[in-house]
Formats: sequence, structure tokens, C-alpha cells
Amino acid sequence: MKQRKNLDVSLTDNTTTKHNPKTFKNNNFTHPLLKNVFNLCLFFRFVNALLVQTYFNPDEHWQALEVAHKISFGYGHLTWEWEKGIRSYLHPVIFATLYKVLAFFHLDKPWFMIRTPRLLQSIFSAIGDLYLFKLSQEIFDDRVAKFTIFAQLTNWFMFFCITRTLSNSLETVLTIVSLYYWPCIRPSASKISRGSRKWALAIAALACAIRPTSAITWIYIGLLELYLTRDKLKFVLLEVIPIGTLILGLTFLVDRWMYGTWVLVPLNFLKFNFLSSGGDYYGTHVWHWYFTQGFTVMVFTFLPFSLAGIFKSKQWKLSGLIAWSLAIYSLLGHKEFRFVLPVLPIALMFSGYWLATIGGPDKSNSRGKRSPSTHERRSAKLQVAVLFLAVSNIPMAFYMSMVHQRGTEDVMNYLSGEAYKGKVKSILFFTPCHATPYYSTLHCNVSMRFLDCTPNEEKGALDESDQFLVDPAGFATEFAKNWSIPSHIVLFDSQEQLLKDFLALHSFEEIKRFFHAHFKVDRELQASVAVYTRKGQ
Repeated sequence: MKQRKNLDVSLTDNTTTKHNPKTFKNNNFTHPLLKNVFNLCLFFRFVNALLVQTYFNPDEHWQALEVAHKISFGYGHLTWEWEKGIRSYLHPVIFATLYKVLAFFHLDKPWFMIRTPRLLQSIFSAIGDLYLFKLSQEIFDDRVAKFTIFAQLTNWFMFFCITRTLSNSLETVLTIVSLYYWPCIRPSASKISRGSRKWALAIAALACAIRPTSAITWIYIGLLELYLTRDKLKFVLLEVIPIGTLILGLTFLVDRWMYGTWVLVPLNFLKFNFLSSGGDYYGTHVWHWYFTQGFTVMVFTFLPFSLAGIFKSKQWKLSGLIAWSLAIYSLLGHKEFRFVLPVLPIALMFSGYWLATIGGPDKSNSRGKRSPSTHERRSAKLQVAVLFLAVSNIPMAFYMSMVHQRGTEDVMNYLSGEAYKGKVKSILFFTPCHATPYYSTLHCNVSMRFLDCTPNEEKGALDESDQFLVDPAGFATEFAKNWSIPSHIVLFDSQEQLLKDFLALHSFEEIKRFFHAHFKVDRELQASVAVYTRKGQ
């Protein structure tokens, strides 16, 4: 068999490689085309990880790196979720292993502690990019796969989020990889190996172990596979049950080891988030939020291209997965952008399909040939579309990744360096809870205190964080009656103005200030983050 020629990566190339299932026998990491794609994605995601310098969601630090730091170094803060047993240790253990390696080679210094977790995630992200390319090849062709990678790498939200150490980021990667192996997703299920579905099930089970809500995706795919497969009993009895039991059983053993007792995390997670609506404590949105705001903002200017690609390609199984996921998540009161991250690459693949058709062969001509004028018009149209998407997404990606809400990362990076020099004795955070990274960034076992926001069973009761925001001066005055005076206080400028007298009374002066944001998000504008220390200290 002749080896397929390398893909011409020019975005204005109008040649089309037709789908041929036989060519995909070489569709592995050693194939020159895929090797080049992976190397490109790996380099891009490394740079991506280094450029992400802003704070997005507390879970990136508090539910992954903070837990990993405690596992590896014996100190760190475990939030209330770990006391309730609604989080699995499977995801943090990955980064705990990384920390152990850094410590073994005496590289657990500020720069490495801050950057290497995202660099590790960038490797996972590059694998996800590669499998999205392969999935696009399988469903469409090489040309669509090329434009899908363009969409994946330039979409602002994917750049902003995928290299962060959120469990949603790894869930997204596992989702793409698993989808590639599912027979029900392929155009021709007979062209795949016998073990493909087993791989798909194992990876899907792993995604569910890391994030139980991933089951929303796999219920849809599992039912679709059950409907389309001929060997239904074999699928359920000899594949789903044994593989699911094996993967989840191994997860239970990891949690048994880490918790010190048997904990059924998926059951506890279901009870808290679905049966008792515990997630609503952190805010709720209208039912249509994902359709009108959340997912549309994530897809951004790719949205019309994705919609056009969905209707033109008629790949209803994958477009149905997007609709299913958005609909099910819409039933929950608490909504976040990252929850639907796993279906964003699929939407971007449909954008890639539409871009590929803009400059593709003119199907009105039976021979697929085009006149020079038609070729020029379609080529110009494609170039305008690519330029529009790049210009609208790249500045947004850079701004959100490098500018917006960077102060809380910068302040902890600064304090980490000061602690490494022995200049930090204790820190008090007069900020909303979980507003900054914690020990995983500081990496120094000094006393730190933040304002608690554990969900209260008493409805309407204000936690410490809320009490502080209602009356910063009054709360600080009461708090100081029983405190051990810290060496440093961290606070936002919006509360700083109300605490000037308090800070002066206790002999604190500003030593450092960091820009944070140009506009407000959830609360009032938090333009900067200030660090105060006691005079003469």
C-alpha cells in the first residue's frame, strides 16, 4: 500500500483528500502526518501553558493542585468537599506524582511549582488536539481535519482553558480520545479494530471517575451504540459492565487509600449536586444560559460557522451530543462555562467542516472542476473567513489569558518568592474565599488564613466571606480581637478603601500592588490586589 502524502498545511490550498478508510491503517503516532500534527500541537500547547497567567476558576488550584500539594508535601488545605467525600483523588494524584518528581530532583522551586503543572496539562491537551484531528479525518477527510485544528488552536476559550489544571480540561481530552474509538461515531463501524470499543469504554469510564458528570456524555453515546450495534447483549454484559466495574473499582481503591476509608465518590457527588442541588449555593442561572450566553461565548465568532457546518454536514449524531449535553446541563441551577467544555471541540470541528467546504470543489460541476474566477472567489472567501476568525479570537485569547484577573496569580507568585527568601511568616487574606492560589503556589509551610465559605445548612446564613463583603471594617475589627497578627495581609482595592483606618491602626503599610482587572465579573470592580505588611518588619 502506498503511504499517504503529507498534508499541505497551507490554509488556502483548495485540494481535497477524499475519505478512504484504508488509509487509516497508518493512522497512528508513527505516521509522518500525525507525528507532525502532534509536534505542532505539543509546541503550541507548551507556549499556551506559559502564556496563561490569569485566574479563572478556584477549582484549578483548590481541587487539584492544593490537594496534590498536601499529598506530596504533607501540608495544604482541603476544602469541605473532601470532608464530604464528593471528590475523587484520581485527578490530584496525577499532579502529586509530578510534585514528587520535582522534589526528588530538588526542583520544587517557585518557578517550577507554578509552571510545571500547566506544562503537564499541555501534554494532555496536545493529545486531545491530535485525537480531534484524527476524529475529523475519520468522519470527514484530511482537509476538514486541517481546518478543525485551526479552529481548535485559535478558539479563544480553548486557549484560555484547556491547559489549566481543571478536571474539566482532562475530562475534555478523555472525551475526544474516547469518541474517536466509538464505533457508533464512525461512518463505517466495520473498518475499526475489535478492541476499539473496549478502549472507548475504558477511557469513558476514566472520564467519569475523574468527573462523575461526564456520565451525561456517555449515557448519550452508550444508548446510541446500544441502538446501532448488533451484539447488544455482548456490549452490555461482556464490555460495559466488566470494563466499567474494573475502572471504577480501581478508582474506589485509590480513594480508599487516600481517604483512609471506603468512600463512594460518585454516589456522594450525585446526592450533593443533583438530589440536593448543593451546587446552587454558588449561584444559579436561568435555564437557557448555556444556549444564550455560556456556550455561545465559548464558541464565540466560530458560532455561525459551527451552525452552518452542522446543517451542511448532516452529522446528526455528534451535533445531537452537543444539544443533549447543553440541554441536560441546563436542567441544573448552577451553571459554569467549564461544565460544557467537553463538547466545545466538537462544535469547532463543525466549524472546520464549513471552512473546508468554502474553498472545496464546486459540486455543481460533475467533474468537480472550477473555472479560474470561481476558484479565486472561493479562495478569497476562505481567506476572509480565516482572517476574521483569527483577528476576533487571538486578541481575546491573549487578553483573557494574560491580562484579565491576573492580580491574584501575581500576588501569590510574588509571595512565593518572598517566602522562599524567608521573608513571610504568616498571611491573612481579606478577600472573598478562594480568590487566590494557596500553598500549592506559596510552597512554604507558614500560617495562612482565608475567609471560610463552606455551605451552611441553615438557609440564608452568611458565611465569613459574605460577612466580610457586607461590612469589611466591622468584620475586620471583630476578627482582630482574636487574631494572631499576620506578617502580611492581602486584599482587593475595593475593600482596601474601607479598611484604611483598620490597617493604619494595626501599623500595616502597603508594600506591593498588582493590577487585576479592567472590568467587574461577579462582584464590584476588583481593579488591583494589594499586599500590606507591618511597619518595620
